[in-house]
Amino acid sequence: MDDRAKRIVETAVALAERDGYQAVRLRDVAASAQVALGTVYKRFASKEEILIAALEQESEKLVAKIGKKPVPGEGPRERVHFVFSALTKGLLRRPNLAKALVRSLASGDPNITERVASFHALITAMVMAAIRGEAASEQTEWGGDVDERERTIASILQNVWFASFVGWAGGLHEASQLLSDIDKTTELLLTD
Repeated sequence: MDDRAKRIVETAVALAERDGYQAVRLRDVAASAQVALGTVYKRFASKEEILIAALEQESEKLVAKIGKKPVPGEGPRERVHFVFSALTKGLLRRPNLAKALVRSLASGDPNITERVASFHALITAMVMAAIRGEAASEQTEWGGDVDERERTIASILQNVWFASFVGWAGGLHEASQLLSDIDKTTELLLTD
């Protein structure tokens, strides 16, 4: 990402943090980032693209933070809890931004489909590493010797977490429900 694109993303993040998803209007992003509106459109087709770029940056930070060594915990359930706890806490530090990111992920914008798939693949890889007791990997695709059961469990857990995040973002339940849902699902799917 070039300097202007970074500035655009940082500006969109600041607007989303302050006033939520609706505040990320491309015209306002351009004005706040002190770039022409055409410059924004040259790099991003929509606010969803900008917010997904912000999510990618957050994901990179998370991988850098917890991806270098094996996920801590006595067994698979404890390690999976650690990963989802880190993800959840990282997003909830800035709740308005988290809601904007969830809305962008769930937008159905065809321009971001591959990037959304990459984010989901990264989460799947991190959960599979936690199940195995290995270091979380920056690798976004698994193949070959992957245990299909582990992939299925990781995918189900990720879907539960995301659905719970959508519920939280929509005001259906408190943030504490996010980890509660994951812990209950993990207990049903994994044995230590």
